[in-house]
Amino acid sequence: MVGDNGTAVTEFILLGFSGFHSLQGPLFWGVLCMYLITLLGNSLIIVLTLADPALHSPMYFFLWHFSLVEILYTTTVVPRMLVDLLSTHPTIPLASCFIQLYFFALFGIAECCLLTVMAYDRYAAICQPLYHNTLMNKRACASMLGASYLMGVITGTTHSICIFTLPFHGASTIHHFLCDILPVLRLATASTFWGEVGDLTMTVAFILIPFLLIMASYVCILATILGVATSQGHRKLFSTCSSHLFVVILFFGTVTVAYLRPEAGSSPDTDQVIAVFYTVVTPMFNPFVYTLRNKEVTGAMRRLMNRYLWSP
Repeated sequence: MVGDNGTAVTEFILLGFSGFHSLQGPLFWGVLCMYLITLLGNSLIIVLTLADPALHSPMYFFLWHFSLVEILYTTTVVPRMLVDLLSTHPTIPLASCFIQLYFFALFGIAECCLLTVMAYDRYAAICQPLYHNTLMNKRACASMLGASYLMGVITGTTHSICIFTLPFHGASTIHHFLCDILPVLRLATASTFWGEVGDLTMTVAFILIPFLLIMASYVCILATILGVATSQGHRKLFSTCSSHLFVVILFFGTVTVAYLRPEAGSSPDTDQVIAVFYTVVTPMFNPFVYTLRNKEVTGAMRRLMNRYLWSP
Protein backbone atom coordinates (compact mmCIF):
# COMPACT_ATOMS: atom_id res chain seq x y z
CA MET A 1 0.00 0.00 0.00
CA VAL A 2 1.38 3.38 -0.98
CA GLY A 3 0.60 6.70 0.65
CA ASP A 4 -0.01 10.19 -0.73
CA ASN A 5 3.49 10.60 -2.14
CA GLY A 6 2.55 10.22 -5.80
CA THR A 7 3.81 6.64 -6.16
CA ALA A 8 1.72 3.95 -7.79
CA VAL A 9 -1.11 2.40 -5.80
CA THR A 10 -0.94 -1.39 -5.51
CA GLU A 11 -4.05 -1.86 -3.38
CA PHE A 12 -7.11 0.11 -2.32
CA ILE A 13 -8.63 0.67 1.10
CA LEU A 14 -12.33 -0.16 1.08
CA LEU A 15 -13.61 2.29 3.66
CA GLY A 16 -17.08 0.77 3.71
CA PHE A 17 -18.84 1.08 7.07
CA SER A 18 -15.64 1.38 9.10
CA GLY A 19 -16.82 4.77 10.39
CA PHE A 20 -19.73 3.06 12.17
CA HIS A 21 -17.86 0.80 14.61
CA SER A 22 -20.87 0.13 16.85
CA LEU A 23 -22.94 -1.05 13.87
CA GLN A 24 -20.37 -3.36 12.27
CA GLY A 25 -21.27 -6.39 14.40
CA PRO A 26 -25.06 -6.18 13.86
CA LEU A 27 -24.47 -5.31 10.19
CA PHE A 28 -22.25 -8.39 9.76
CA TRP A 29 -24.87 -10.77 11.15
CA GLY A 30 -27.70 -9.04 9.30
CA VAL A 31 -25.91 -9.20 5.94
CA LEU A 32 -24.85 -12.82 6.58
CA CYS A 33 -28.45 -13.89 7.32
CA MET A 34 -29.77 -12.10 4.22
CA TYR A 35 -27.02 -13.67 2.08
CA LEU A 36 -27.83 -17.18 3.30
CA ILE A 37 -31.55 -16.61 2.65
CA THR A 38 -30.66 -15.38 -0.86
CA LEU A 39 -28.57 -18.48 -1.56
CA LEU A 40 -31.14 -20.94 -0.19
CA GLY A 41 -34.18 -19.22 -1.70
CA ASN A 42 -32.77 -18.80 -5.20
CA SER A 43 -31.30 -22.32 -5.13
CA LEU A 44 -34.77 -23.63 -4.25
CA ILE A 45 -36.26 -21.82 -7.26
CA ILE A 46 -33.59 -23.33 -9.55
CA VAL A 47 -34.26 -26.85 -8.21
CA LEU A 48 -38.05 -26.47 -8.52
CA THR A 49 -38.00 -25.10 -12.07
CA LEU A 50 -35.62 -27.82 -13.26
CA ALA A 51 -37.29 -30.71 -11.41
CA ASP A 52 -40.99 -30.01 -12.06
CA PRO A 53 -42.24 -30.49 -15.66
CA ALA A 54 -45.12 -28.07 -14.98
CA LEU A 55 -42.56 -25.26 -14.74
CA HIS A 56 -40.84 -26.04 -18.04
CA SER A 57 -42.12 -22.90 -19.78
CA PRO A 58 -40.35 -19.75 -21.05
CA MET A 59 -41.33 -17.77 -17.93
CA TYR A 60 -39.69 -20.26 -15.58
CA PHE A 61 -36.77 -20.90 -17.93
CA PHE A 62 -35.82 -17.24 -17.53
CA LEU A 63 -36.70 -17.30 -13.83
CA TRP A 64 -34.17 -20.00 -12.97
CA HIS A 65 -31.47 -18.18 -14.91
CA PHE A 66 -32.46 -14.97 -13.11
CA SER A 67 -32.11 -16.80 -9.77
CA LEU A 68 -28.69 -18.09 -10.83
CA VAL A 69 -27.57 -14.58 -11.77
CA GLU A 70 -28.87 -13.30 -8.42
CA ILE A 71 -26.70 -15.84 -6.59
CA LEU A 72 -23.61 -14.92 -8.62
CA TYR A 73 -24.34 -11.18 -8.37
CA THR A 74 -24.55 -11.19 -4.56
CA THR A 75 -21.61 -13.59 -4.25
CA THR A 76 -19.48 -11.06 -6.15
CA VAL A 77 -20.07 -8.53 -3.36
CA VAL A 78 -21.24 -10.04 -0.06
CA PRO A 79 -18.44 -12.48 0.97
CA ARG A 80 -15.85 -9.72 0.55
CA MET A 81 -18.11 -7.30 2.43
CA LEU A 82 -18.46 -9.73 5.35
CA VAL A 83 -14.69 -10.20 5.59
CA ASP A 84 -14.15 -6.43 5.53
CA LEU A 85 -16.73 -5.88 8.27
CA LEU A 86 -14.56 -8.05 10.55
CA SER A 87 -11.34 -6.37 9.49
CA THR A 88 -9.76 -3.33 11.13
CA HIS A 89 -7.93 -2.36 7.92
CA PRO A 90 -9.88 -3.67 4.88
CA THR A 91 -7.78 -3.54 1.71
CA ILE A 92 -8.20 -5.02 -1.76
CA PRO A 93 -5.42 -5.53 -4.37
CA LEU A 94 -5.89 -3.89 -7.76
CA ALA A 95 -6.32 -7.28 -9.45
CA SER A 96 -9.07 -8.30 -7.02
CA CYS A 97 -10.77 -4.92 -7.46
CA PHE A 98 -10.65 -5.40 -11.25
CA ILE A 99 -12.24 -8.87 -10.94
CA GLN A 100 -14.98 -7.67 -8.58
CA LEU A 101 -15.87 -4.69 -10.78
CA TYR A 102 -15.91 -6.92 -13.88
CA PHE A 103 -18.28 -9.53 -12.45
CA PHE A 104 -20.40 -6.93 -10.66
CA ALA A 105 -21.02 -5.17 -13.98
CA LEU A 106 -21.46 -8.47 -15.87
CA PHE A 107 -24.11 -9.94 -13.57
CA GLY A 108 -25.79 -6.58 -12.92
CA ILE A 109 -26.29 -5.92 -16.64
CA ALA A 110 -27.36 -9.53 -17.26
CA GLU A 111 -29.97 -9.12 -14.50
CA CYS A 112 -31.35 -5.94 -16.10
CA CYS A 113 -31.58 -7.69 -19.48
CA LEU A 114 -33.24 -10.80 -18.02
CA LEU A 115 -35.89 -8.69 -16.26
CA THR A 116 -36.60 -7.02 -19.61
CA VAL A 117 -36.88 -10.36 -21.40
CA MET A 118 -39.20 -11.68 -18.68
CA ALA A 119 -41.43 -8.62 -19.17
CA TYR A 120 -41.52 -9.32 -22.92
CA ASP A 121 -42.52 -12.92 -22.21
CA ARG A 122 -45.44 -11.71 -20.02
CA TYR A 123 -46.43 -9.25 -22.77
CA ALA A 124 -46.41 -12.01 -25.40
CA ALA A 125 -48.37 -14.40 -23.14
CA ILE A 126 -51.10 -11.89 -22.23
CA CYS A 127 -51.30 -9.51 -25.19
CA GLN A 128 -50.39 -11.96 -27.98
CA PRO A 129 -51.54 -15.35 -26.61
CA LEU A 130 -52.06 -16.93 -30.04
CA TYR A 131 -48.46 -16.14 -31.03
CA HIS A 132 -46.80 -16.73 -27.64
CA ASN A 133 -45.46 -20.20 -28.49
CA THR A 134 -44.03 -18.87 -31.76
CA LEU A 135 -42.54 -15.72 -30.26
CA MET A 136 -41.08 -17.57 -27.26
CA ASN A 137 -39.96 -20.85 -28.82
CA LYS A 138 -36.84 -22.62 -27.52
CA ARG A 139 -34.55 -21.01 -30.06
CA ALA A 140 -35.88 -17.50 -29.32
CA CYS A 141 -35.53 -18.06 -25.56
CA ALA A 142 -31.96 -19.33 -25.93
CA SER A 143 -31.08 -16.34 -28.13
CA MET A 144 -32.53 -13.84 -25.63
CA LEU A 145 -30.74 -15.55 -22.76
CA GLY A 146 -27.44 -15.58 -24.67
CA ALA A 147 -27.85 -11.90 -25.57
CA SER A 148 -28.43 -11.03 -21.89
CA TYR A 149 -25.21 -12.72 -20.81
CA LEU A 150 -23.32 -11.32 -23.81
CA MET A 151 -24.36 -7.75 -22.94
CA GLY A 152 -23.03 -8.35 -19.44
CA VAL A 153 -19.72 -9.73 -20.69
CA ILE A 154 -19.20 -6.87 -23.16
CA THR A 155 -20.09 -4.17 -20.62
CA GLY A 156 -18.05 -5.72 -17.81
CA THR A 157 -15.01 -6.18 -20.04
CA THR A 158 -15.19 -2.68 -21.54
CA HIS A 159 -15.61 -0.87 -18.25
CA SER A 160 -13.03 -2.89 -16.36
CA ILE A 161 -10.33 -2.48 -19.00
CA CYS A 162 -11.06 1.23 -19.56
CA ILE A 163 -10.92 1.99 -15.83
CA PHE A 164 -7.92 -0.11 -14.84
CA THR A 165 -5.74 1.11 -17.70
CA LEU A 166 -5.89 4.53 -16.02
CA PRO A 167 -3.04 5.44 -13.64
CA PHE A 168 -3.67 5.39 -9.88
CA HIS A 169 -1.21 7.34 -7.75
CA GLY A 170 -1.40 8.66 -4.21
CA ALA A 171 -5.01 8.49 -2.99
CA SER A 172 -6.14 4.90 -2.43
CA THR A 173 -9.26 5.07 -0.24
CA ILE A 174 -12.52 3.96 -1.87
CA HIS A 175 -15.52 5.36 0.01
CA HIS A 176 -17.57 2.24 -0.57
CA PHE A 177 -17.76 -1.43 0.44
CA LEU A 178 -17.21 -2.63 -3.15
CA CYS A 179 -15.26 -1.67 -6.25
CA ASP A 180 -18.00 0.12 -8.16
CA ILE A 181 -17.33 2.17 -11.27
CA LEU A 182 -17.62 5.75 -10.03
CA PRO A 183 -15.88 5.31 -6.62
CA VAL A 184 -12.88 3.76 -8.41
CA LEU A 185 -12.89 6.36 -11.20
CA ARG A 186 -12.65 9.16 -8.62
CA LEU A 187 -9.21 7.87 -7.60
CA ALA A 188 -7.67 7.89 -11.09
CA THR A 189 -4.96 10.49 -11.61
CA ALA A 190 -5.66 10.95 -15.35
CA SER A 191 -8.72 12.32 -17.16
CA THR A 192 -11.80 10.23 -16.37
CA PHE A 193 -14.01 11.87 -19.02
CA TRP A 194 -14.43 8.79 -21.20
CA GLY A 195 -14.93 6.58 -18.16
CA GLU A 196 -17.76 8.83 -16.97
CA VAL A 197 -19.24 8.93 -20.48
CA GLY A 198 -19.13 5.13 -20.55
CA ASP A 199 -20.81 4.92 -17.15
CA LEU A 200 -23.58 7.28 -18.29
CA THR A 201 -24.02 5.31 -21.52
CA MET A 202 -24.28 2.05 -19.59
CA THR A 203 -26.80 3.57 -17.18
CA VAL A 204 -29.02 4.84 -20.00
CA ALA A 205 -28.67 1.72 -22.20
CA PHE A 206 -29.04 -0.97 -19.53
CA ILE A 207 -31.00 0.67 -16.71
CA LEU A 208 -33.15 3.51 -18.03
CA ILE A 209 -34.12 2.04 -21.42
CA PRO A 210 -34.89 -1.47 -20.07
CA PHE A 211 -36.98 0.07 -17.30
CA LEU A 212 -38.95 2.13 -19.83
CA LEU A 213 -39.44 -0.94 -22.06
CA ILE A 214 -40.69 -2.94 -19.08
CA MET A 215 -43.11 -0.16 -18.11
CA ALA A 216 -44.34 0.03 -21.73
CA SER A 217 -44.94 -3.73 -21.67
CA TYR A 218 -46.96 -3.43 -18.49
CA VAL A 219 -49.04 -0.57 -19.90
CA CYS A 220 -50.03 -2.91 -22.75
CA ILE A 221 -50.61 -5.75 -20.28
CA LEU A 222 -52.78 -3.54 -18.07
CA ALA A 223 -54.84 -2.42 -21.09
CA THR A 224 -55.37 -6.06 -22.04
CA ILE A 225 -56.31 -7.05 -18.49
CA LEU A 226 -58.86 -4.22 -18.23
CA GLY A 227 -60.37 -5.43 -21.50
CA VAL A 228 -61.21 -8.79 -19.91
CA ALA A 229 -64.87 -8.89 -18.95
CA THR A 230 -64.81 -10.57 -15.52
CA SER A 231 -63.05 -9.56 -12.30
CA GLN A 232 -61.93 -13.19 -11.94
CA GLY A 233 -60.21 -12.86 -15.31
CA HIS A 234 -58.55 -9.66 -14.12
CA ARG A 235 -57.14 -11.40 -11.06
CA LYS A 236 -55.98 -14.47 -12.99
CA LEU A 237 -54.13 -12.46 -15.64
CA PHE A 238 -52.58 -9.98 -13.22
CA SER A 239 -51.42 -12.76 -10.86
CA THR A 240 -49.20 -14.12 -13.63
CA CYS A 241 -47.11 -10.94 -13.79
CA SER A 242 -47.52 -9.21 -10.38
CA SER A 243 -44.47 -11.00 -8.93
CA HIS A 244 -42.24 -9.86 -11.79
CA LEU A 245 -43.56 -6.30 -11.60
CA PHE A 246 -42.81 -6.15 -7.86
CA VAL A 247 -39.21 -7.32 -8.42
CA VAL A 248 -38.76 -4.82 -11.28
CA ILE A 249 -39.90 -1.91 -9.12
CA LEU A 250 -37.73 -3.04 -6.20
CA PHE A 251 -34.57 -3.58 -8.28
CA PHE A 252 -34.80 -0.77 -10.83
CA GLY A 253 -36.07 1.67 -8.21
CA THR A 254 -32.94 1.40 -6.07
CA VAL A 255 -30.54 1.10 -9.02
CA THR A 256 -32.06 4.16 -10.73
CA VAL A 257 -31.67 6.22 -7.56
CA ALA A 258 -28.05 5.04 -7.24
CA TYR A 259 -26.88 5.65 -10.82
CA LEU A 260 -29.08 8.47 -12.07
CA ARG A 261 -28.85 10.70 -8.99
CA PRO A 262 -26.98 14.00 -9.53
CA GLU A 263 -23.38 13.74 -8.28
CA ALA A 264 -23.75 17.02 -6.39
CA GLY A 265 -26.61 15.69 -4.26
CA SER A 266 -24.95 12.43 -3.24
CA SER A 267 -22.84 11.43 -0.27
CA PRO A 268 -20.68 8.30 0.20
CA ASP A 269 -22.74 7.06 3.17
CA THR A 270 -26.04 7.47 1.29
CA ASP A 271 -24.55 5.72 -1.77
CA GLN A 272 -23.54 2.77 0.41
CA VAL A 273 -26.96 2.44 2.03
CA ILE A 274 -28.62 2.43 -1.39
CA ALA A 275 -26.05 -0.12 -2.63
CA VAL A 276 -26.89 -2.44 0.29
CA PHE A 277 -30.49 -2.46 -0.92
CA TYR A 278 -29.77 -3.52 -4.51
CA THR A 279 -26.88 -5.89 -3.70
CA VAL A 280 -28.14 -7.54 -0.49
CA VAL A 281 -31.77 -6.75 0.37
CA THR A 282 -33.48 -7.00 -3.05
CA PRO A 283 -31.95 -10.41 -3.97
CA MET A 284 -33.21 -11.74 -0.61
CA PHE A 285 -36.81 -10.68 -1.39
CA ASN A 286 -36.95 -12.23 -4.85
CA PRO A 287 -37.38 -15.89 -3.73
CA PHE A 288 -40.21 -14.88 -1.38
CA VAL A 289 -41.94 -12.92 -4.13
CA TYR A 290 -41.70 -15.73 -6.68
CA THR A 291 -42.69 -18.51 -4.27
CA LEU A 292 -45.19 -17.12 -1.78
CA ARG A 293 -47.01 -15.02 -4.43
CA ASN A 294 -46.93 -17.67 -7.18
CA LYS A 295 -49.36 -20.59 -7.07
CA GLU A 296 -47.50 -22.58 -9.73
CA VAL A 297 -44.22 -22.43 -7.77
CA THR A 298 -45.89 -23.25 -4.43
CA GLY A 299 -47.66 -26.15 -6.18
CA ALA A 300 -44.32 -27.40 -7.51
CA MET A 301 -42.86 -27.13 -4.01
CA ARG A 302 -45.68 -29.26 -2.57
CA ARG A 303 -45.26 -31.88 -5.30
CA LEU A 304 -41.51 -32.03 -4.70
CA MET A 305 -41.99 -32.42 -0.94
CA ASN A 306 -44.64 -35.14 -1.45
CA ARG A 307 -42.33 -36.97 -3.84
CA TYR A 308 -39.16 -36.94 -1.72
CA LEU A 309 -40.18 -36.25 1.88
CA TRP A 310 -43.65 -37.61 2.53
CA SER A 311 -43.71 -40.57 0.14
CA PRO A 312 -43.57 -43.98 1.91
